[in-house]
Amino acid sequence: MSMPFYVAPEQMMKDRADYARKGIARGRALVACTYDDGILLCAENPSRMLRKVSEIYDRIGFAGVGKYNEFDQLRIAGVRSADLKGFAFSREDVDARSLANQYAQILGQVFTHEMKPMEVEILVAEVGHEAAGDQLFHILYDGTLIDESGWAVLGGEADAIRERMTGAWTEGGTLGAALGAAVGALAGPDRELPAPELEVAVLARGNGRRTFRRLDDDEVAALLAD
Repeated sequence: MSMPFYVAPEQMMKDRADYARKGIARGRALVACTYDDGILLCAENPSRMLRKVSEIYDRIGFAGVGKYNEFDQLRIAGVRSADLKGFAFSREDVDARSLANQYAQILGQVFTHEMKPMEVEILVAEVGHEAAGDQLFHILYDGTLIDESGWAVLGGEADAIRERMTGAWTEGGTLGAALGAAVGALAGPDRELPAPELEVAVLARGNGRRTFRRLDDDEVAALLAD
């Protein structure tokens, strides 16, 4: 009888992490940042069919990079969980922190116990009634939960984009300034990203109960031209 092949747990976790990171790095990146009236979600995404940025609930948005079918399953699970909680209790009880914790548990469970980890990074954003209440929760492929301050970068070439974003983003700036910083960080010095290659949405405090709104190509182009 042959002995089963043994792999050290440390090596197994490292291999899974490398696999997930390589899958995520193949995709295009995404930037989220706060501005004076809410939160901006900006992704490099030329597809008109597949959405990286979506609404979860009244004041909560979702963004994902990596394997589309995997992060879209997480989005759907988040919508169902938020709807159920809002119906059973009240709409005010639905918050980004609890959703982010649920996502972290799901991703951590898959990473630890399944053969293949999920090749995704996701972001859960909640716009507060005031700027101090804005929240950005960045969840990694292994369930690591990061409470970001001001802005977050997901996806490939994240280190270079973070460096550019550090120099470009200003706290409390306008939507146009935030979008310019995000697009400049995504594009880098050697290329340009026109409006049709971007997917842009906002969680705006002034939008009423449901704060999520997509920006069309004309709005994006006008903001970038200012």
